[in-house]
Amino acid sequence: MDSQSSQASQAPPSPRSPHRFQVDLRGLVDLLSHHLYSSPKVYLRELLQNAVDAITARRADEPGAPARVRLYAEGGALRVEDTGVGLTEADVHSLLATIGRSSKRAEGLQEARSDFLGQFGIGLLACFVVAERIRVVSRSARTPGAPPVEWTASDDGSYTVRTLPDAERPEPGTTVHLVARAGTAEWLAPGRVEALARDFGSLLPYDVRVGDEAVTDLPAPWDRPYPGPAARRIALARHCHDLFGFTPLDTIELSVPVAGIRGVAYVLPAAVSPAQRAGHRVHLKGMLLTERAEQLLPDWAFFVRCVLDTDSLRPTASREALYEDETLAAVREALGERIRGWLTGLAAGDPERLAAFLAVHHLGVRSLARHDREMLRTMLPWLPFETTDGRLSLEEFAQRHPVVHFTRTVEEYRQVAPIASAQGIGVINGGYTYDSELVEALPSVRPGTVVAELDAETVTAHLDAVDPAEELALSGFLAAARARLDPLGCDVVLRAFHPLSVPALHLDDRDARHEQARADAEAQADDLWAGILGSLRGSAPRARLVLNHLNPLVRRISALPDAELIGTATESLYGQALLMAQRPLRPADSALLNRAFIGLLEWATHPEDGRA
Repeated sequence: MDSQSSQASQAPPSPRSPHRFQVDLRGLVDLLSHHLYSSPKVYLRELLQNAVDAITARRADEPGAPARVRLYAEGGALRVEDTGVGLTEADVHSLLATIGRSSKRAEGLQEARSDFLGQFGIGLLACFVVAERIRVVSRSARTPGAPPVEWTASDDGSYTVRTLPDAERPEPGTTVHLVARAGTAEWLAPGRVEALARDFGSLLPYDVRVGDEAVTDLPAPWDRPYPGPAARRIALARHCHDLFGFTPLDTIELSVPVAGIRGVAYVLPAAVSPAQRAGHRVHLKGMLLTERAEQLLPDWAFFVRCVLDTDSLRPTASREALYEDETLAAVREALGERIRGWLTGLAAGDPERLAAFLAVHHLGVRSLARHDREMLRTMLPWLPFETTDGRLSLEEFAQRHPVVHFTRTVEEYRQVAPIASAQGIGVINGGYTYDSELVEALPSVRPGTVVAELDAETVTAHLDAVDPAEELALSGFLAAARARLDPLGCDVVLRAFHPLSVPALHLDDRDARHEQARADAEAQADDLWAGILGSLRGSAPRARLVLNHLNPLVRRISALPDAELIGTATESLYGQALLMAQRPLRPADSALLNRAFIGLLEWATHPEDGRA
């Protein structure tokens, strides 16, 4: 092969002319209706949005231009008229017929783009969700000599353009005509159109009407002047009831001028789960963006619902949610500060309203206080905790007890609370959400406070020991009791404590429960897993049943001569102690209770055996 042939064989292939994507408009409309938009109702928002943006564009050139939007619905058809900037024939071909292009990107409008609601150029495409055909008649305000132009498009992707006589559209602006497709007439019904227009456009800055009925209601309720604070509170409460369906406990102003945000937060009158995602109502430059904005406030502020208007936040492509970016994060933090400031203001100047709020929403404040030391310091005298001295604040409890003992679970608290109280040990139930974290943070806002977790060893150490001679005399009884509970992983000890009415106390801690769970799993596993679980065996202390030597029933049981009867009675005391602590029963515990109950019935009904 000669060199020329070799070079020819290595030459790159000649470039081919590029191909353009072909768009199936019906498929795209199906995608919009089923995946991008939550409901067909967004078609009306798109129409209002285009009309408002057109007026904004015209007013950039003509500040005194009329600003009207009119909607007329009748017989399954809708007509939307605006006094906006309008379009020429060239604009129609360039803007309306090109999917993805927006008039906001047109020459001369880029610098004013922040004043527009739309950002993604989807525009009239959403109208195909409810209509098979769209007809637009428009006349440009920027080119006074240009005639009116008509653009008619079908959902099969075809469109026609023609110029019209001046009489068809004497003044600049645009009119959009829709006729409902089969099955969507309800969305173009007069009542539905008016309701949607009010919902989406109540805060729009221009004169919007459905027929003769005004849609806009300005200024916004939070921006209106009122005779006084009480009248303002009543008016906002009425607004909340109309909007969200509840009368709020209180209202919180949400003004963040640097972010262009004005609005109000309404405090819920009933407690809600922290896991429940709050839905907030957000307007973007007056147009309703979403009723379900979940990421607008910090997670701890789940006790409020807010409504606001903003011009700084970015919408997602569907314009039904907020785009998560640095601006939204900053706004979320700023709004959180407003709510925090409201709480501290109540603590400083209105304790009655604060108490009413905490009675319902103490969980939200706890969530905030565990991360915010200043909030914890402010709320310290107000947040209630369950303690052995009753419901007290941390401040009150710490004043009464030199050492603030607490338990991490409700079960541990229920085990020790009656005994600890009788022994003079103050204990806080830290088993509820956030409580143990707040107790542990107490020294950071109250220097010198000693906080300690209460465990079984601490409780046992505070119980009086039995005289050694008496305990030695009861060694046979204790041996029988221990033998019966040993298979359950529980030891038996004898102490003297108050109240006398408590015959036995079941004590364990997390390590003991973990070891018991491991032992139970090992007993039920096959040889392989039993070996693995056995290798994990720890040296944690076992649970213990503390028998009260001062209790008359325990004394009578300890005097029984029959080891079998002692074992059955001990099982009964063990089960009763578990039930008193409200601990969940394992299958082995339930079997023991049944066995002990039947055993005691047997002993009680056979006195002739001499064993009762």
